Parts: sequence; structure tokens; C-alpha cells
Amino acid sequence: MTMNRERAKIMVRGAVQGVGFRPFVYRLATELQLDGWVLNSAQGAQMEVEGLRPILQQFLARLEQEKPPHAAIHSLEYSLLDAVGHSGFEIRDSEEDGDKTTLILPDLATCADCLREIFDPRDRRHLYPFTNCTNCGPRFSIVEALPYDRRNTSMKQFAMCPECETEYHDPRNRRFHAQPNACPKCGPRLELCDATGHRLAEGNYALLQAAIAARRGEILALKGLGGFQLIVDAGNEEAVARLRQRKRREEKPFALMYPSLELIKPDCRISRLEARLLSSSETPIVLLDRLPNQAAIAPSVAPANPTLGVMLPCTPLHHLFLREFGSPIVATSGNLASAPICIDEHEALERLRGIADLFLVHNRPIVRPVDDSVARVMLGRELVLRRSRGYAPLPLHLKQEMPRVLALGGQLKSTVALSLGNDIFISQHIGDLEAKESRQAFGKIAGDLQNLYQVAPEFAACDLHPDYFSSRFAQQTGVRTVPVQHHYAHVLACMAENELDAPVLGISWDGTGYGTDGTIWGGEFLLVNATGFTRAAHFRTFKLPGGESAIRQPRRSALGMLYEIFGDNLFEQTDLIPLQNFSTVELRMLRQVMARGINVPLTSSAGRLFDAVASLVGLRQRVSFEGQAAMELEFAVEKGAEEVYPFEVRKNGAMVVDWQPMIQKILGDVRHGVVTGVIAARFHNTLAEAAVSVSREVGIPHIVLSGGCFQNKYLTERTVQRLRAEGFRPYWHQRVPPNDGGIAIGQVVAALRASGFTGDKQSVNLTVEPELLLPAGCSHEQGEI
Repeated sequence: MTMNRERAKIMVRGAVQGVGFRPFVYRLATELQLDGWVLNSAQGAQMEVEGLRPILQQFLARLEQEKPPHAAIHSLEYSLLDAVGHSGFEIRDSEEDGDKTTLILPDLATCADCLREIFDPRDRRHLYPFTNCTNCGPRFSIVEALPYDRRNTSMKQFAMCPECETEYHDPRNRRFHAQPNACPKCGPRLELCDATGHRLAEGNYALLQAAIAARRGEILALKGLGGFQLIVDAGNEEAVARLRQRKRREEKPFALMYPSLELIKPDCRISRLEARLLSSSETPIVLLDRLPNQAAIAPSVAPANPTLGVMLPCTPLHHLFLREFGSPIVATSGNLASAPICIDEHEALERLRGIADLFLVHNRPIVRPVDDSVARVMLGRELVLRRSRGYAPLPLHLKQEMPRVLALGGQLKSTVALSLGNDIFISQHIGDLEAKESRQAFGKIAGDLQNLYQVAPEFAACDLHPDYFSSRFAQQTGVRTVPVQHHYAHVLACMAENELDAPVLGISWDGTGYGTDGTIWGGEFLLVNATGFTRAAHFRTFKLPGGESAIRQPRRSALGMLYEIFGDNLFEQTDLIPLQNFSTVELRMLRQVMARGINVPLTSSAGRLFDAVASLVGLRQRVSFEGQAAMELEFAVEKGAEEVYPFEVRKNGAMVVDWQPMIQKILGDVRHGVVTGVIAARFHNTLAEAAVSVSREVGIPHIVLSGGCFQNKYLTERTVQRLRAEGFRPYWHQRVPPNDGGIAIGQVVAALRASGFTGDKQSVNLTVEPELLLPAGCSHEQGEI
């Protein structure tokens, strides 16, 4: 019996544009002698392939098994139809019609092939800092619209020379339809300018002069992949200190960029997983443990910090600069403290004037700011702490289809998320929304995400705090607003990432989050059910004298906690370290404030608990950046100290974890001269035991850990180990940050739960009102949204 030819009509959705997917399809189809075509569409990659059924089945199987390394197939749908007589196989021009659902790839670090070319004197791209191919180079930072074609990127202004044009149209070449493809003849060029914008040098000579200036101790503003970086010699203490002074960044650690993995090893311990992460296509900043007695790095790079944030070069420009420089550099965001990074050379000359001495710039436009990502290895796997270059805007893919939700995150470590179908697209890191420039960037990025995917949201999800800029922004979108309790969003984000269904017990510990009872939450145990949550337990509350000023002054958190224990008698205990760090006038004022209850909001915050203990033991009374006191308390931990302080779990409605017995023991240890490292270890151990105790009382096997406190490596590892030892199944974050950079995802999931969405657009409940924060008949300990 003669077998007839058939036609497979195939739609592939996922990360299939900008990764060499079409040339891969072309090569596979021609190898199997199949006829047809492939093209990019706004939904992904479409193709029609004709041949005998066994060969078509082989093609479909190999399509998934042998896809390019950076491709990700979320769905592959096909139908077998009658053949129409295709002859040969071709790659057709892209189609732009229909919903924009294809995935935009993040910017990818330089691949080994391109690296080999730029250092090969015989290659036409020798020393060219904008070399790329379908396996590496800019993507998200240059795309203006979908589909991802050169005409829809900032590379459209660079007409390709004949050699580049030939590569671009050759399906057998790894630069086939590499949208940023360029060479020294036709592509972007480097310039070195002084602080007035006067051009000093061009091309490779500009790079050489920039490296010489950095060796002299000058501060260089370098236009990288997703924005400007400020560069100085990491071994030059005077230069690093000058950068701190000019950038107004007192103590927060600077990131380092090393020329190679081998050069990191004398300064830091590197595990196999950390080496893989450093060398990955994402090339994030990786937090590494410093080795003792290393003197190559200036003390001001990371003061009083046993870790270094380290990355490897991510672009040919960085590779060339570091090869010339020969040693590690500080590579920090090109901005003033709290402002967004600069992406345009004219903007940089204005905003970085007075910081940078020289500007190494190029003429490839950056469409959107994309800062460096930050990650660490914890419990044998990667944990992203800041999700940006290399990760954004790849989505979190859920099992359930969602309504179209624009989620606007919180106030700190801001990100934006947008749901479309089964995907939640997550923006790059934006930062804290205190500065005017950051708020402007936030608005642009929120609009940018919608414009890229041409999505009109049905809901705007935001934090429950009414005064956050992001919450006010949500109210102005013109669509239904869904306020979401902060710690509930944390837990839902972790559940979504780990594909967990309710019920779970979510342990959400951080510095600040507006509670449904109007107080400041932050030490929360939330029992998440199918529709909402119950506040199962929380840390005992205490007053924060001065409100927000306590965030910058751990001594105030300590004072509020001690006042909760001792009342007015506290002020007679003059041997206590926090009291010794106030003047007599300040203590008199604070005594009156506490007694009268003026600007002393209640908090259950675990973050403020860390601050208070850091103050009690004398580690830190004031901070210059968020989380500094908690970090130093973690750094102080003496490994091997297993003791646990006493605490109580009171049961009266929602359980209350009472820290008073622990604090009293800590005061005793301080008075008896117990070393700080032992106290810090006992404190961390006690928090882990509190997590175990409440988990036992609740009795749910699945425990989710989220919130900024779970960036703390010792706390997270200890808590996970203890929960496992007690028979629980703990889950924590991986690719979604545990801090506020991840809550936008949880806000999308909360809006999904609130809307009653089932996948049928007709079923969306458009009656969700912002005031529906508490279900009928529930106390303030419960919330549905």
C-alpha cells in the first residue's frame, strides 16, 4: 500500500524568537527532506511541513528534543492535513497579526564562539565590542515591538554591510536572523568623552584610553547592555572611596567584575554551582564568601561584609575592557543612590556629571533600562535576589489561564507584572519608588510591558497600602483595582513558582507590610486556603517610636521592644546599649512619645526584630541602606552554636509568638559578656524553632517561606533543615525574588483568585471592589484578597 504525503500545520509557543529556532527548523526539515516553510509570528513560530507520516513524526519529536539551547517550548500544537504540494523548504518573512504572545528573550551573555572571534586577529570581528549571534547578545534591551525582527529593534538604524547581510540570510550560519548582527564596517561604534561631552577617542583606541584612565584611579561611566555602569579600579581604595562620596552611597556593597573565573578564586570560595551560575548566559552578580587575608580588593568595596558580589563580563565590550585592564573592577549601577540607571549618553552626561570623570559610550540605543541581576546559591540551588538582566522578561508559566492583570508591586525593589493567557510576564528590576526619576521609570516600564504585548488589562492589582506610589498608580489606570495584602502576595508568589495548591502555611517575614487591621505586619504565618487566607499566627507586636524613622535607626526598634517589656521603667536601665546611643534630650522626648502614643505605630515585623537585636548587642544603631543591621547580624553568626533561646506561642484566636523570653535572655547574655556571634546564632536558631512550633500547631505539611528575611542564608537553611527534620515539606524561592521584587506575581495570583476567572472570558467577575478586603463575618485576622 502506497503511503500518501501529509501536511503538518504546527504552532510553537514559548521562547522561540531570537534563539536560532527558525534556522534550526530549516536545517532539520532539509535533513529529513521535508517541504514547507517556517516563520515568526506574534504568537511564536508557525510552520507547515509536508512529507510521509513517519518522517513527520520524527520531525515533531526532534523539534522538542534538539531545540537550540536558549529556546523554551511552552506548547506545540499541530494538526495533520492533506498535502498542498509545497516544494523545498523556506524561511518566510514574519507576520505581525494577532495577539502578541511570543516570549521576548532576555539579553544573553557573550557565547564562546563570539568570544573566540573577538580575540582572533584573523577574524573580521577582531576586537569588535558589539559582536553577537543567535546564541548571545542584546534582546530585551533593544526590542521595540513584536515580532522580534530587526525592523522592530533599535538596530534598525544600522544598515548591514554585504558580509553581514549574507550571514543574516544564510540559514546555515549562526547569525541567520540575528537581529543585532553587525561588524566594524556597519555596526555601532565606541567613543570616549570627557565630562562635558567632548569626544576624546573612537573605536578600540577609546577603549584602551578608558582602561588607562581607570588604572590612574579615574571614575568611568560605561554604557553597557542595559544602561550605564560606574567603573573604578577595585584595588584602589582612594578611587573607591571617591566613588562612594560622589555617588552618595555610604556603605552598601559595590559589585565587582572580574576578567575570568580563575582570577576570582584567590579572593572567594566558589562552589561548582556558583561557578556554573557565574558562567551562565544570565551572568548575574553572585554573592560569594570571601577568603581570609585577601588584600587585592579595596576595603571600601564591601565594608564589614564577609561576602563579595561578583560577576563575569557579559558583553564583548566588558570582555575587551577587562582583558586590557587585567584585574577586577567595581561595576556599579550608573545612577545616584535610589535613582534609576541612565540608558542614554546625553542623559548620562547630565545625571552623572560630578560622578564620572570620563564616559565610554556607543551609538546603539538602549530601549529600556535593564540593571544587573543578583543571585546566590542556597541549599544547593540558585536563588535570584534581583531579577533583571538575563532573566527579565521571561514569564512564570502557570497551569491555569488568567485574566489580564497588571500588577504593580510595592514601594521597594519595585517590579511590574502582566498576565496573558497562562503566563505572568515579569518586568526588570525598577528599584525603590522614593525618587521622582524612579517613579517616572516605573510608569514607563508599566506602559512598556503593556505596549510590547498590546494588552489592555482587566484588573490592576496593587499593595494594600493606600499611600504607596504603586497603589495610587493602580487607582489611575481606569480599570478595576484589586488591593492585595503584602504578605499574602509574598506567599502566593512562592506558591506559584513552586506550583503549589492550597492549603499551605505561608511564613512571610520582612520589614514592612500594611496589614488588614491597619498595623504594620512583617512576622506572619498565613494559612492559605482555596479562596483566601487566615492569619494563623504572628510575632508579638511592639511600638515603633518615630514610625518610618525607626527603619533607619535600629536603636528605635530596640527601644520600642524594650518598652513593651519594661514600660516606663526602661528609662532607668542606663546600662542598655540602645539607651546609651541616645542623648539625654532624645530619651526625654522619646519617653513622652511612648507614654502618649504619638507616632508609635504597632508592628509585628520580623525585620524590625532583627534590627532590635542588632542594636541590643551593639552591632548597629543606624543604617545607611535597607537591611544593613539584619545583614550584619547574619554575618556575625558563629557557626556550630546550636543553642536556642526560650519563646512562647500564645493561643488566643490567632497565635502570637512571644519574643519576650528570648529578649530577656539576650539582655542577660550581653551583660555577661557572651560573644556576639553566639548570641546571633542563638537568635537565628530561635526564629527557626518558632517556625517549626507554629507549623506543628497548624498541622499543614506544606510550608512556604517568603519575604525579605529569607534572603538570609543562615536563617533559610536552618529553617528548612528544622522543618524537614520535623516531617514538613518546606518550599522557598528560586527564580522569583523572596523580597518585594517578587510580590507583583503574587498580586496577579490574588487577582485571579478574587475574580473567579475560569479561563472563559465571560466568567470574569467584574464586581470586585477595592473595599472588599474582608469577607462578611470575618474578623480583622482574616482576609480574602
